Amino acid sequence: MASGVSVDDGHVVLRATGIERAYASPTGRLEVLRGIELTVLRGTVLAIVGVSGVGKSTLLNILGTLDRADHGSLEIRGRRVESMNDGELAAFRARHLVFVFQFHHLLPEFTAEENVMMPLLIAGEARESARARAQRALAAAGLEERWAHVPAQLSGGEAQRVAVARALVAGPGLVLADEPSGNLDHASAEALHRVMLSMAREAGQAFVIVTHNDRLAADADHVLRLEAGRLTPVR
Repeated sequence: MASGVSVDDGHVVLRATGIERAYASPTGRLEVLRGIELTVLRGTVLAIVGVSGVGKSTLLNILGTLDRADHGSLEIRGRRVESMNDGELAAFRARHLVFVFQFHHLLPEFTAEENVMMPLLIAGEARESARARAQRALAAAGLEERWAHVPAQLSGGEAQRVAVARALVAGPGLVLADEPSGNLDHASAEALHRVMLSMAREAGQAFVIVTHNDRLAADADHVLRLEAGRLTPVR
């Protein structure tokens, strides 16, 4: 959703205003992002599409606070993040954001259940409570019978769904996904899409997804195209 839309601020998870990013290149200054305006609401899925090399991952890294914009303002869960130092930013990111990447990055020696429990245990949650929450997240991902399997015993699609369950189990307000189904076959990608969309809406989480997958983009609530450094609505 483009910024400027009249919404209740209580539903705004992310608001980017005037985001600009440029890099030095052999031919001079390369402007990748030019005045990006973006508002993302709780419980909605936003897809960002565009050709390779246009700056989608750069934008996602800035929205996820992994990189800083040259100019502009970024507000997440009501907090302005550009004034935070690196330590404050890391703590804020760990509490409010999660990332889903093209490759699942599961810990190979742990079961699906243990992988999903991990962020809860790191946050200090009791083991039995973490196990119960992990099992609910895996059930929501359609993996009730795969809890005890290690990643090597899972298909690519199953492993990616475990990664989504791990990302969502702690209930973060904002989920950022970079080509989450890019490494999957069509059937596995469809299953992953269903899981992501249903879990996002049921939990009231906001998703920003960078994708080349037209079907995933079509199922999102809003679709924006990044071109020549600017976002334009597709629908």
